[in-house]
Amino acid sequence: MEKYDLIVIGAGPAGYEAAAIAVRHGMRTLLVEKDHLGGTCLNKGCIPTKAFCRSAQVAADVAGASAFGVMLPAGASFSVDMARVVERKDAVVAQLREAVAAVCDGAEILHAEARFAGAHEIEAAGRMFTAPKIIVATGSRSASLPVEGAELCVTSTELLEMTVLPRSLAIIGGGVIGMEFASVFAAFGVPVTVIEYCKEVLPAFDKDVAKQLRTVLKRRGVEFHTEAEVCAVHGADGALKCVEYRKKGKTDAVEAEYVLMAVGRHPVVPDGLTEAGAVVGRRGIEVDSRFETAIKGVYAVGDCNGISLLAHAAAAQANLVMDEEVDLSVIPAAVFTVPECAMVGLTEEQCRNAGIQCKVSKCTFRSNGKALAMGEPEGVVKVVADLSTGIMLGCQIVGPHAADIIAEAALAVSSRLPVSAVARTIHSHPTLGEALQIACR
Repeated sequence: MEKYDLIVIGAGPAGYEAAAIAVRHGMRTLLVEKDHLGGTCLNKGCIPTKAFCRSAQVAADVAGASAFGVMLPAGASFSVDMARVVERKDAVVAQLREAVAAVCDGAEILHAEARFAGAHEIEAAGRMFTAPKIIVATGSRSASLPVEGAELCVTSTELLEMTVLPRSLAIIGGGVIGMEFASVFAAFGVPVTVIEYCKEVLPAFDKDVAKQLRTVLKRRGVEFHTEAEVCAVHGADGALKCVEYRKKGKTDAVEAEYVLMAVGRHPVVPDGLTEAGAVVGRRGIEVDSRFETAIKGVYAVGDCNGISLLAHAAAAQANLVMDEEVDLSVIPAAVFTVPECAMVGLTEEQCRNAGIQCKVSKCTFRSNGKALAMGEPEGVVKVVADLSTGIMLGCQIVGPHAADIIAEAALAVSSRLPVSAVARTIHSHPTLGEALQIACR
């Protein structure tokens, strides 16, 4: 039995963060990863999709270049080389894998699948390990609807490896993953249809904010079917797929060459964990407020506990388990569509449902000088504040660089600042951040 101070299972954002902290503290650390360093986020999620999003933004810029006085030769047009898009994505991922390896320098890294042989006993690559502290950071995998023909669909993983543009794409699910891919492939010139079960896309956002994004993408050619329940997927390999759905009592169908299943993710639980004494619920591995499982000294962080399926939330949970100071009460989220969406804190709808009296203020990007100069006037900043105290409770943004602007709002919500604090702080002009300042006024 090989002994360590800490064993980390999974080298995604939570796992490598924990290992890096442990190494800095002089702990003998074992990091077990069955695949590439970086986990789903780096290899199959956040980073690859952002590389695609950048290619999509460049395609959109080229398509609209004449509006900025940049003229293509007469009759000239551009095309998207998916093989080059994927090649660039792979290069970005490879570079960041090296960065993760450098961060974890000092930990023993074992590329193998780990299983629990006991409460504090781990088996991997034919070896047995033990440690007083074990962190499970095994992430999540793509979920699927239990419908006929679900196996005919592709997941985001397959779509990220596709070196030839699909002739058409149907997306089941209008959440973060579905909307990002809808935005990307629409920019690449692919006919895209989104089928969403809820009344509006991006269900976590207020409906008026989500509608803004849907309206923009609809103008760019994306077709939407909301309040639609997928019943089945028909077709054969190499042929057009048919997605059958029911809406308002009527059955209809959408045809596409590829169908993306984008209905969320399920936690990955190591073999033997439940037998060792941990409890796995519907969302994932059950943990307490310090992310400790039912097994003392064994923790579960990141997607595998199902609390918040965000890379930065996973890393923050790992920090807490490693006794670092971190505020987990406020976690911003971003959607890298074009335009971007971002949110933090409570939505207006959540406040109403909780009986919190709030005031809502908005500022459109059409009134923002930087946004107009960029040619990206679509979108809005929406701020939610406590009616009696003026404290910022939440913020939602649809617009250029929303994912960056939300950081200021996250600081305000986390620090329980009144909106007046943001309003009276001088913001550089002309900047997109002025839209948040004006909304706070």
